[in-house]
Amino acid sequence: MNKILVKLYVPMIEEQYDVWIPLNKRIYNVINLLIKAVYEFSSGYYQPQKMPNLYDKLTANPFDPNLTVKETSIRNGSEIILL
Repeated sequence: MNKILVKLYVPMIEEQYDVWIPLNKRIYNVINLLIKAVYEFSSGYYQPQKMPNLYDKLTANPFDPNLTVKETSIRNGSEIILL
């Protein structure tokens, strides 16, 4: 399986979503995919002014944008924050 299910928190709009993300994509590509998905989920309400970062909810550490999802600690059931 090349996708994992994570819980995404978006503090800017005070929402959370369960989303599938691809393991083989770089974090910066995943962030772009998540921006588009949250924009659609929120009916256009989510429009960040600058490129957000992706953080681990448990440790509050940012994920390196140049790593692939597979190279990070993100696994099925992980909780991540788009901020």
